[in-house]
Amino acid sequence: MSSKPDSDSQIAYNTKAKFNYFFEEFFEAGCALEGWEVKGLRAKRVNFAESYVLLKNGEAFLLGMHISPLNTTSTHTVADPTRTRKLLLHRKELAKIFSATQRSGFTCIPVSLFWVRGRVKCKIALAKGKQKGDKRETVREREWQVQQRRLAKNKSLS
Repeated sequence: MSSKPDSDSQIAYNTKAKFNYFFEEFFEAGCALEGWEVKGLRAKRVNFAESYVLLKNGEAFLLGMHISPLNTTSTHTVADPTRTRKLLLHRKELAKIFSATQRSGFTCIPVSLFWVRGRVKCKIALAKGKQKGDKRETVREREWQVQQRRLAKNKSLS
């Protein structure tokens, strides 16, 4: 996916993923959801900081994503907030992800959830884990960006 989704179409973003991993390649996957889950996503009651993608039998599944059910959810359905959800990808994309995860150091993680024409999409990434030194460099870079903005703001006020 080349373009970033609009801020109003964004449901959630996995900030821990950017801190813990180097992103190599992105894929856009559909999510097989139930009705109460869609309502929970519209209310932005989702947490997927500890979630990951599992590849099994030629299919991709999203594990660990927590969607809190609303109080208005139907009483005849049992809501499981952390159930395994199927990701919908093309066969070629699945093959590419599977072959990359077989190589050392690569994993597949969800990065963000967003709306596309009324449907929930999950942006997933092939990623490599960062070492401790890499994480420190990320923190240094972020602090430098904050300091630059602060200096620019003070300069414009003068």
